[in-house]
Amino acid sequence: MRQPIVRVAGLLACALVLTTACQEDTPPAVDAAPLPSAPAPPYLCDYIPKAAAKLMTGVSDPIVTGFLKEPVDDVAGHGICTAYEPSGERAQILSAILDTGGIRGQVDEYLKDGGKLLPAIVPGGYGAYVRDRERATHVGAILVQGKARLLVELVRGVEGRDNVADMVAFMKLIAPRLLTNNATPSPGPSPKKRS
Repeated sequence: MRQPIVRVAGLLACALVLTTACQEDTPPAVDAAPLPSAPAPPYLCDYIPKAAAKLMTGVSDPIVTGFLKEPVDDVAGHGICTAYEPSGERAQILSAILDTGGIRGQVDEYLKDGGKLLPAIVPGGYGAYVRDRERATHVGAILVQGKARLLVELVRGVEGRDNVADMVAFMKLIAPRLLTNNATPSPGPSPKKRS
């Protein structure tokens, strides 16, 4: 009578080991939700929606350095915002650069490297994106409007997501506020002008 109990216990133990091993081989489910279509707080560097960054990179709470300033009156927007893995290695995962070094020829260079044109995002804007030939989750984009230039690099996107679609949606999400003066107001209170 004792042997059947031992056999049953042994079979259950084997089944548990096999089930656990099979579960470890199954990759975690990828969140395939589209990026938000409108910016909403909380933000990284004041203008990068945290929810969009999380979907693109898979990182919930990145270490963030830098700032981005939107254009005000005749002063162009500027700044650099970089997000890193929160682990000790501080690997860069996403960056955005806003400056006044833009020329249309830079976009043409992306196109020569196998890039594709961005859709119309801002009035008078001209942009492109390109995927790294060796790392499919690495995508860069440039958008120029006059002399204003927005460069975004998804250094490490989520495997299993459409990283190119994420980049295009991300540019649509952040570029209107950072490149044009007629953008939506910033999320915080506006400073009062002195008379």
